[in-house]
Amino acid sequence: GRRHTQLTVTALRSFLRFLHQRGKTKTDLAGALLGVADWRLSDIPKFLPPEEVERVLKSCDRSTPSGQRDYAILLLLARLGLRGGEVLAMTLEDLDWERGEVLVRGKGQRFERLPLPQEVGKALVHYLRHVRPTCSTRKVFIRLKAPWHALRLSAICCVVRRALKRAGLSPAFKGAHLFRHSLATQML
Repeated sequence: GRRHTQLTVTALRSFLRFLHQRGKTKTDLAGALLGVADWRLSDIPKFLPPEEVERVLKSCDRSTPSGQRDYAILLLLARLGLRGGEVLAMTLEDLDWERGEVLVRGKGQRFERLPLPQEVGKALVHYLRHVRPTCSTRKVFIRLKAPWHALRLSAICCVVRRALKRAGLSPAFKGAHLFRHSLATQML
C-alpha cells in the first residue's frame, strides 16, 4: 500500500545518506528519491447526491423512538452540514425557538448561530416532546434506555451506517462527515 511505499522510500533515503556520509558514494543520492504523496484530504471529498440523501432520511422508521431520534440527527447532519461532534455538543439551551436558530459549538471554541430550517425544527420538537426521556442531562441527544446520558460519537457513526444500509447505499466513506460533504457539494 501507499504507507508501505512511504516507509520504504524513507528507509532508502536514510541508507543513501548513510552511504554518502561513510564515503561510499561521491554524491548524496538521497535527494534523488521522489516522495510518495499521501495527503489525507487529497481526494475529492466523498458525498451523496441529493436524491440519495433523501433516501437515507426516508429510511428512518419514524414510528419508533430510535427512528425519530435518528431522523432528527440525520436532518441536522444533512440540512445544516453539522459535524457529528457538533450534534453531540448541542444542549437544550442552544435551541432558540423564538428566533428559529441553533447555536453550534464548533471546533476550536467557535460558536455560530445558524438558522433552524422548519423541517429540522419540527423533527427536533417531536423528538424532544415525545421521545427524549426526562432526565438531568442538558444534552439534546441521549440514550433512549437508562442510564440516560449523552450519546457518544460512535453512536452518531452507527446512526449514519444503519441509515445508509437501510437505504441500500454503500459509499466508501460512511461517517457523519459524508453529509457535510454532500451539503457542501450541493451548494457549489
